[in-house]
Amino acid sequence: MIHEIAEIDVIEGHENAFEAAVALAAPHFKAARGCRSLALNRSVENPQRYRLVVGWDTVEDHMVHFRESEAFQIWRGLVGPHFAAPPRVEHLTTVIDGF
Repeated sequence: MIHEIAEIDVIEGHENAFEAAVALAAPHFKAARGCRSLALNRSVENPQRYRLVVGWDTVEDHMVHFRESEAFQIWRGLVGPHFAAPPRVEHLTTVIDGF
């Protein structure tokens, strides 16, 4: 499994609306091919910064199957108006699972 990590900065004052939009989008992720988990984390030091962590079976499940789907369009329609800048996205694999 890989994890997509998206660092997302939202417009100040949009935090609650953004969180509500992610909650509305969650079922679209859950139904997506190869999607295993979704978590949204908010920065304590910078409350307008979030990290969306999505577990996928493969990078292709995210970058091809999800990104080319109607579900992705719905996701971006829900959350896009709250972005202060384009999200920064990378894919990670676990190399040490300490405990």
